Amino acid sequence: MSNLPQPRKLNNGREIPELGLGFWMTPESKSSDIAYNALKVGYRHFDSAQWYMNEKGVAKGILRWLKEDPKNNKRKDVFLTTKIKEPNQGYENTKRSLKESLEKIKGLGYFDLVLIHSPQTNKATRLETWKALQEAVEEGTVKSIGVSNYAVVHIQEILKWEGMTIKPVINQVEINPWLTRQEIVNFCHNNDIEVEAYSPLTRGKKLNDPTIVKIAKKYGKEPAQILIRWSLQKGFIVLPKTTHTERLQSNIDVFDFTISDEDIASMTHDDEYQVFCSWDPTTYRG
Repeated sequence: MSNLPQPRKLNNGREIPELGLGFWMTPESKSSDIAYNALKVGYRHFDSAQWYMNEKGVAKGILRWLKEDPKNNKRKDVFLTTKIKEPNQGYENTKRSLKESLEKIKGLGYFDLVLIHSPQTNKATRLETWKALQEAVEEGTVKSIGVSNYAVVHIQEILKWEGMTIKPVINQVEINPWLTRQEIVNFCHNNDIEVEAYSPLTRGKKLNDPTIVKIAKKYGKEPAQILIRWSLQKGFIVLPKTTHTERLQSNIDVFDFTISDEDIASMTHDDEYQVFCSWDPTTYRG
């Protein structure tokens, strides 16, 4: 068993590390050091967004690592994501804002993945955004494209659209043992779309849950590691985040054990719907 995240194959043949580092609410001033230190302990997957205002900082940390050892540290081994925020959606806006995002990561050359951040616009705008992203893949500035916070109805818009030439590779949504989103997960997996779980640590709200604490003690792990491992064993690509350098190591130390099926079942609450983020755009219909 490898002690580092393994690659997961996407529906376009490209690969993505199964565990990444989220950068939501990470200040630009801290993001460079966090990205650099994360690379030093084994992370190769970074999740930024236009809304986060830290694309430049994350890129700066990656560039520092690349320049440190050009012989061994290669751009192709790092997976970088950004997301198109709602005000930047639509065909022309997406093309313009993506150009601005690419300028912020100058030196890295391309994004490995670009997602539509949420469906909170309208059908015409969402499909125009998808058209612009497809063109970015054709131009080579983006390698893969997908969506975030999309419900089944929103994904179907793309899949049924006559203008679709590239299928989404990923849907990134908030998922944890109290928010399992079975309908979305089943639909994505049935359509060969990977599911990425953000806020897998429930924003810290469930780290003292008695069942989680008990299972953590059983495996000699921390509650956060148990929650991350749950996502991995459920088949999700998982995106824990931290602004504390010392926690980078523990969040990636989840590949030397396996939680039993019985314990996974005792952690999983399919009948609950606990959203720990301040929004749930999957419920948006417009």
